[in-house]
Amino acid sequence: MGNKQYTGEISNHKITILITGANGQLGSEIRQLSHNYSFYNFLFTSRDVLPIENSDVLNQFFEKQKIDYCINCAAYTAVDKAETEREKAFHINGDAAGNLAKVCFNHQSKLIHISTDYVYDGTKHLPLKEEDPVAPLNIYGLSKLKGEELVQGHYPGALIIRTSWVYSVYGNNFVKTMLRLFKEMESLNVVNDQLGCPTNGANLAGVIMKFIEGFENNNSYSGIVNYCNSGITTWFDFALTIKEFVNSSCVIHPVSTEQYPTPAKRPKYSVLDTSKIKTMLHIEIPDWKESLYKCLLTLQEI
Repeated sequence: MGNKQYTGEISNHKITILITGANGQLGSEIRQLSHNYSFYNFLFTSRDVLPIENSDVLNQFFEKQKIDYCINCAAYTAVDKAETEREKAFHINGDAAGNLAKVCFNHQSKLIHISTDYVYDGTKHLPLKEEDPVAPLNIYGLSKLKGEELVQGHYPGALIIRTSWVYSVYGNNFVKTMLRLFKEMESLNVVNDQLGCPTNGANLAGVIMKFIEGFENNNSYSGIVNYCNSGITTWFDFALTIKEFVNSSCVIHPVSTEQYPTPAKRPKYSVLDTSKIKTMLHIEIPDWKESLYKCLLTLQEI
């Protein structure tokens, strides 16, 4: 995997990768993928084991474990609930992320931090580039933007990956909610005027590991990059595609955002431009339907 790993093996130091928020969708996908990387030492932690807001605990952990890479999957992701739990959202998504960045910087551990399309306001109608203006519409987006700012402030060399509409075999997400509702309901209303792109957590996990392989081969990555599967859809078409795959008889009705009010306002358009990450990693990104089908096939086998 490059000179760094070879040197590490001679000194009996196995490259160590810390994953925070390890029980969530992305953390679980990285855990699954880690079986293919036996030459790395993975440490999967949750907040009860490693509270990333606690500098003393973090410093002791980093000192003892000699962390080479930290993938920060820890996040407050309850978008609607965040509207009434502002302090909690900002504490986890903002302050704690900044604290982790500070410790990573001090211990020379490379940080990969996960962010969101919800930092954009959705008024643009072209795929969103990393340098486009940010103006979150809800508390969740504001808290994640605060996290980005604190991460970059404490660790200018950190890598931040913005992603969108993440789903997975693991955790709670739109795909699994639809599968459950198809069994419980005869009909559903799903929003049809918000455009974006679903992201399979397994694909995102693979991309993160490609970055680590690149770092190990002495490539330098930093700043903000976008990642989502390719293509554009709405929540309604996303639901319809899931329905067709499982051959459900549930009727799905398309509705407008105004007809389906939620506590948190969502961007109408949050399609991410992924040309930067494709150039950086020399990758092709799978179509969202192709990736969705793979996830659904796996869920059928469970």
